[in-house]
Amino acid sequence: MTGRPPKGRTWGRRGTTPTVKVSRRSRGRLSVAGLLCYRPGLPARLCYRLRRHTGRKGERRSLGETDYIRLLDGTHQLLKAPLIVVWDRLSTHTSKSMKALVAERDWLTAVLLPGYAPELNPVEGLWAHIKRSLANLATRTLGELETLLRRRLKALQYRHGILSGFFAGTGLALDRPNWPGSAEVSCRRR
Repeated sequence: MTGRPPKGRTWGRRGTTPTVKVSRRSRGRLSVAGLLCYRPGLPARLCYRLRRHTGRKGERRSLGETDYIRLLDGTHQLLKAPLIVVWDRLSTHTSKSMKALVAERDWLTAVLLPGYAPELNPVEGLWAHIKRSLANLATRTLGELETLLRRRLKALQYRHGILSGFFAGTGLALDRPNWPGSAEVSCRRR
């Protein structure tokens, strides 16, 4: 996300188009990674990592493998359970260094989505929801945008019904095998 607001629609006075002036100067950007955690019988959870990029020379403009693995490590500590991560095919998710980092963690299993399948990724619904809430909103500084984004994500952490709705929107269902004591969970199309 950058300081330039996403476009949205609004009602204006008859005959006039409302306009908002924003600076075109780049003041940096924010990168956000999120995990929507689902387990049968428990409320959905949202874990996220936000990183500010100032645009300095040589600075990475997006989240790297270490950022994603820190998010996964933190989520594992929070949930105290093994994780099965279903990822899109972002180059950072499929890199050799990420595969090595995943292989070092026996509690982590990574599964890739098909080539282009945003409709199967519940996090895409989360980002669409967040971007809709930011439409037509102009912030003056990257700090303001960061504060606002953190507030929106924090508020969503307590809206378990909405978080569950992102998963329901994919058309997938969580299955639990019938045998007792099994911790294995699988996903299937409804």
